[in-house]
Amino acid sequence: MKIKLLSRLFITSLIFLSLTVSAVEDKKVFISIDSDALSFTQKKFGPRVSEIESRDGISILKIDEDALPWLSLLMHRNFNRCGGFMLHDDAIEANNLLNSQSDQLYAKKNSFVDYKIDQDATVKPMIDQASPANILATIVQLSAFQNRYYKGEFGKKSAAFIKDTWTNLIKNRSDAKVEYFQHPNWDQPSIIMTIKGQSDETIVLGGHQDSINGYMGGASARAPGSDDNASGISTITEVIRVLIDNSYQPQKTLKFMAYAAEEVGLLGSKEIASDFKKRNVNVIGVMQLDMTNFKGNETLDIVMMRDYTNDEQNKFVGSIIDHYVPGIKWGFDKCGYGCSDHASWHTQGYPASMPFEATMDTMNHKIHTANDTLTVSNNNASHAVKFAKMAIGYIVELDHKL
Repeated sequence: MKIKLLSRLFITSLIFLSLTVSAVEDKKVFISIDSDALSFTQKKFGPRVSEIESRDGISILKIDEDALPWLSLLMHRNFNRCGGFMLHDDAIEANNLLNSQSDQLYAKKNSFVDYKIDQDATVKPMIDQASPANILATIVQLSAFQNRYYKGEFGKKSAAFIKDTWTNLIKNRSDAKVEYFQHPNWDQPSIIMTIKGQSDETIVLGGHQDSINGYMGGASARAPGSDDNASGISTITEVIRVLIDNSYQPQKTLKFMAYAAEEVGLLGSKEIASDFKKRNVNVIGVMQLDMTNFKGNETLDIVMMRDYTNDEQNKFVGSIIDHYVPGIKWGFDKCGYGCSDHASWHTQGYPASMPFEATMDTMNHKIHTANDTLTVSNNNASHAVKFAKMAIGYIVELDHKL
């Protein structure tokens, strides 16, 4: 216990030194953050951060770029957020978000409320095939990388592994493809797998691929990220496998995504969602799987985040859980501003949901450390498979709605 206390004191000292060292020549960047975290950030970072403008509970800050990893760590430790802020290209982009944000806190209602759950003949045989062993095997492979940091060789290598894995799953499908979405300012690409449907209406199932160790550096640190977020990517991989093995032919276009650089401000998903908006891609629903394999809550299995999501789609997903995954208990919580990639889609006006592994106060607190291993999930994927079954139901049901 004494050793653990000394370790915490050492880490706290490192953070304090990092935040108080003069950084006159450091590059400044723009982030957005919510009012809950504003005063905390200003207190911790002092002269290294300045408030530009605040409106409707969201603030634009100018901050030293090299302070971002520390901000990510502190947001996790003090607010239970994986992320907790959005990084912007410049002041103009940040201001544009501020102008639109007040209309997006809770997206407008749509026809999700009228959707009936009626694809039993297709969904039930497929969800029975979802395998925790397959999810576990992929988590093991992703966790074997030193890290999946967005700047560095391991981030590129792990991205190539995901791309190769998904490509192998669809090798006999002429209507499917896997591509890199390249980002100009860092090494790790995002990955997008597409199954072309008869309609240009698009359904997105995504999660972030990168991992980070908050206080031990970036490109060389040990950051297995077994739960955050190898679990989400592995769950998505199993969903793809089940759909392909059953020769599922979608009516709408399906896109599966592994986002780069989520841990440092939702960078990858922000660029993708912005690109989709500019090209007027007709995205009718987005589901984010970020951490699926740690059952931290005694009463709830799946927790729907209410904030920065679409309320009616959340209810639709809840109906899918009730219908197709009986015995699974679900409920609601809030995760705060910019806590994961669903916020990028929500900001662009797309209906998004984030089903999570636990409530925020019972989530896995080993994330962003070298201890985010399969040990925290008892070396199995019995919790993550619940999310795979839910996601299969979500895709097929939404695919068949007019």
